Amino acid sequence: MLRARKVDALQGTLDLLVLKTLSLGPEHGYGIATRIGTISDEVLRVEEGSLYPALHRMEQAGWIKAEWDITENNRRARLYRLTRAGERRLEDEQEKWNRLSKAVGKVLRFA
Repeated sequence: MLRARKVDALQGTLDLLVLKTLSLGPEHGYGIATRIGTISDEVLRVEEGSLYPALHRMEQAGWIKAEWDITENNRRARLYRLTRAGERRLEDEQEKWNRLSKAVGKVLRFA
């Protein structure tokens, strides 16, 4: 039971990071991973083996939309963008994250 919760928490965190990144504008997979790494001062690294299945799952859920485009380097890549459903999901995930971090902060202060 603990394992399922751990996977859900990690998956939810990745979803939150990806959705938040896409809220800044459309991006391809490599760009999403790079932006998360850069913003987090390279503390958070999103590996391809985690990112692309998550992107596919979020596309299936209707939170993001993907279309083929040409990058700045003149290469074909899938460009991901947030949908209205994704914006709502991002809001929900941010609320959950805020509650969780507040609760962890309380435990760290008072335990």
